[in-house]
Amino acid sequence: MAPAPIVAPSILSADFAALGAACSKTISDGADWLHVDIMDGHFVPNMTFGAPIVAKIRSHVERPQTAYGKGTFDCHMMISEPKKWVKDFQKAGCDNYCFHYEAAIDSTAAENPEEVTDKKTSPKEMIAYIHSLNMRAGIAIKPKTPVDVLWEILDNHNKDEVPDMVLVMTVEPGFGGQSFMADMMPKVKALRERFPNLNIEVDGGLSEKTIDQAANAGANVIVAGSAVFGAKSPADAISKLREGVEKANL
Repeated sequence: MAPAPIVAPSILSADFAALGAACSKTISDGADWLHVDIMDGHFVPNMTFGAPIVAKIRSHVERPQTAYGKGTFDCHMMISEPKKWVKDFQKAGCDNYCFHYEAAIDSTAAENPEEVTDKKTSPKEMIAYIHSLNMRAGIAIKPKTPVDVLWEILDNHNKDEVPDMVLVMTVEPGFGGQSFMADMMPKVKALRERFPNLNIEVDGGLSEKTIDQAANAGANVIVAGSAVFGAKSPADAISKLREGVEKANL
C-alpha cells in the first residue's frame, strides 16, 4: 500500500503581511503540512526568510503529535550551505529539514553560520546530522539532476543516513507560479517502483489540472502554492489535491 496522501501548501504564496494567521487557517482548511521555502539568494536567485520567521509562525501552528503528522513544518532549504543552518531551524520549529543534493555535494561541514572550515559534508552525513537533532530528513533534486544519484543514498544499510522523504522538483527552484514539468514524472515513477513505502514529494506547478499526472506517477506528498492560496476556496483546493492522490492509490 502506498504512503498516505499529504498536502503541503507552500506558504511562499501566502499573505506575508499576516503570515501567522494564514498558516493557521491553511491547517484548519485541511492541509497536513506547511511547505516552508527557504532561499538564500545564492543557491537560487531569490531570497525569502530565515529561522526567526519560522519561529514566529510556529507559534501559530500546533506541533505535530506524531512523526510527519498534521502541522509538520516541511522546510525546503534552497541554500548553498545547508549544514550550517540545521540547528537554527530545529530550534525554530522545523520538523522536516529538506536539503538539496546539489548543495550537499558541494558545501562545507560547518555546523553553524559563524564556523569556517574546509572540510566538506556529504548527503549521507547531512541526513545523519539532521536525524541526530530529532528531525526528519528530506533530500531534493533539481530538474536537471538525474534520479539515479539517489540510489546509493536510499539503498544504504545505515538507516541513520537514509532520508525519510525525497523531493522531486517539477519546476526550477527559486520562484513560485511556474508551469509544471511533466517530464519529471519518470523520476517519480522510478522512485516509487524501487521504494514503494517512501514519501515522495513533488513541488512546482501542482494544481487540480496536474495532480493526476503526479499522483499516477507515484507522488504522495503534494506541494501547491498559488493553487491553494489563490483559490476561491482553499479548503476545496486542498481536498481536490488529496482526492487526486487517493484516486491513484485505489
